Amino acid sequence: MARILAIDYGTKRTGIAITDELQIIASGLTTVNTPELISFLKDYCATENVETIVIGEPKRMNNEASQSEVHIQKFLEKLQIELPHIPTERVDERFTSKMAFQSMIDGGLKKKQRANKALIDEISATIILQTYLDGKR
Repeated sequence: MARILAIDYGTKRTGIAITDELQIIASGLTTVNTPELISFLKDYCATENVETIVIGEPKRMNNEASQSEVHIQKFLEKLQIELPHIPTERVDERFTSKMAFQSMIDGGLKKKQRANKALIDEISATIILQTYLDGKR
């Protein structure tokens, strides 16, 4: 089997998570500066077998798209051009940042570590990926 990669897209930083080859476990991979994201994904997908890319879909409480969806749509267009052979899926990402922050507290991270926004983005991507995996089962 191939891996599934998940993205918590942000205009500055983007969190990335990946599954194992059996698609059982979602793990944080890294956080990338968003301007370097397409290049990172092309390099990563050239060395790893990636089956699907899952992108968080930010929504408001009334189910409307959030303001950041405009940026994500532009990214998706570029991604389709650069990696047309890898399908993309969307997953509702409401509350993932709050869940990521809470998991840092529950994990015993110190206040200074919890201020690391890159880590929050990576954990958010992991939550998005785990949500996708749970929905597949």
